[in-house]
Amino acid sequence: MLDGLDLPDAYGETVKRIKAQGGDKSRLGMGALMWMSHAERPLRADELCHALALKPGSTEFDANHVPLMSILVGCCQGLISVDKKASTVRLFHITLKQYLCSLPGIFDRSHEAMAEICLTYLNSGQVMAVSADPSPDIRDAPFLEYCSVYWGVHAKKQLSECAKSLALKLLQHYDGHISGKLLLGKARHLYVKDFSISFTFNALHCASFFGIVEVADALIARGTYDINGRDFAGFTPLSWAARNGHDEMVKMLLGRDAVDPDKPDNSGQTPLSRAAGKGHEGVVQILLEHGGVDPHRPNNYGLTPFSFATRGGNNGVLKMLAEREKARQIASA
Repeated sequence: MLDGLDLPDAYGETVKRIKAQGGDKSRLGMGALMWMSHAERPLRADELCHALALKPGSTEFDANHVPLMSILVGCCQGLISVDKKASTVRLFHITLKQYLCSLPGIFDRSHEAMAEICLTYLNSGQVMAVSADPSPDIRDAPFLEYCSVYWGVHAKKQLSECAKSLALKLLQHYDGHISGKLLLGKARHLYVKDFSISFTFNALHCASFFGIVEVADALIARGTYDINGRDFAGFTPLSWAARNGHDEMVKMLLGRDAVDPDKPDNSGQTPLSRAAGKGHEGVVQILLEHGGVDPHRPNNYGLTPFSFATRGGNNGVLKMLAEREKARQIASA
């Protein structure tokens, strides 16, 4: 493939050959390259095969449409290979990902398409039938974990009307859905001993977790969810948005008259403390500018937002909090 050509030229020629195959071969080849170059983590072979078996919006997953990995490799004309030891699929070279991500017009709406596929999978009858028991059997749904953890990441980057509709469909049945449990199980630095079937983490918590403003706004408009409602850990939607650094979501929630901007979670941490500990300067600034936020409020163990910023080594946040305190002292002098 490389003889007599620079890498970009070689990649371009190979992509042309993949497209020229036509029909399912072209669709599978280009689809595999899209997933391989834009997925949030390396995909296992079975995950990639299931992703390519889906048609956005379909209500059922048909296992008969799952392609063989050997066929995918052939359709990609040597641009992907299987790491048998790790059971993951990889691109020919790291420069190939850079090439595919920068190529104009080829995958401009990749995250939009991937969100639609992930949500289609989560809404399928096969996945809806999976129990949210403490130890669910998900061997027949290998793509389930990826979709549960990353559908919102893709949707936040690019949200189509189709993906928004599919997200609202999923979230309508989110209480007790296996995807919520899998999402929280992968959340970093979240200590939860037991996810029972009845754990509370509703649709608005989920939309705020991912920071998808359009979806959260639609959920609030329905009047079904308490904007200050607490989940299993006492997190409100604002707590999740602040913890995960979603500036626009925080602004939207603070713009609602009913929101409590300083409501603590089970450990006594406020949204400001969560944002300060994570070093989310934009969120901290937005919260500090809100009149209802106490920048000195301690948690159950006496730790303040300044304490959490110090522990995290977040100097930018520390500077903002110190400047806020200095301004307060000057104003009260």
